[in-house]
Amino acid sequence: MNYAIIAAGEGSRLAREGFKHPKPMVTLYGEMLIDRLIGIFMRNNAEKIMIIINEESAELESHLSDLSLTLPIQIVKKSTPSSLHSVYELLGSDPELEAICLTTTDTVFKEEEFTAYIQEFAANEKLGGLMAVTTFIDDESPLYVTVDDADNITAFTDKNTTQTRFVSGGIYCLRKEAIALVSEAVHGGVSRMRNFQRQLLENDIHLKAYPFSKIVDVDHVQDIKTAELFLSPETAV
Repeated sequence: MNYAIIAAGEGSRLAREGFKHPKPMVTLYGEMLIDRLIGIFMRNNAEKIMIIINEESAELESHLSDLSLTLPIQIVKKSTPSSLHSVYELLGSDPELEAICLTTTDTVFKEEEFTAYIQEFAANEKLGGLMAVTTFIDDESPLYVTVDDADNITAFTDKNTTQTRFVSGGIYCLRKEAIALVSEAVHGGVSRMRNFQRQLLENDIHLKAYPFSKIVDVDHVQDIKTAELFLSPETAV
């Protein structure tokens, strides 16, 4: 399985709140967010892990470069205007990709749920994409995901106009037909992952939702505690 991590954001909200390192270097129980993701990916049969960082992340680049000596990590160093542009830079580096699991650096989830998610994607080769969703909402601008009775995705909306219980979790498994549309979207002026996902539906890509119990986004200092409580074995989900 190929994996990719979007780690090119500035982490401006964390910086304003006093965190002095790149966001991927936030620690949960002493482990960096980026290291936690890499470890989970390696335990889920990672053949390659592509990571995009911005051009002002020397500390993060040094850390990842050290890891790449023993792990299948490929670093793409480029500042981008949006998450979709980061995806474009990542996936464009390997046009022969058949499938990818892509996530942002600040997603925190239970490893056993992620493993089941990857297994579901691998087992259903007819899917164009399997999108992680959750009913837990802590995002300032959540993307609502509408599904049918079989969890096939029918719409992505900025407002909960369809009374759906799901929001996007920021983890995306995509196959070649969906990956091929990234370039078309960027060259067509699309600049956000949510709009790209809408474009996938417009192009009749079969997308399905995979529910996680909870996915925590670490955008603020207070989210670090929320994420640690979530991961604590003593805390009920």
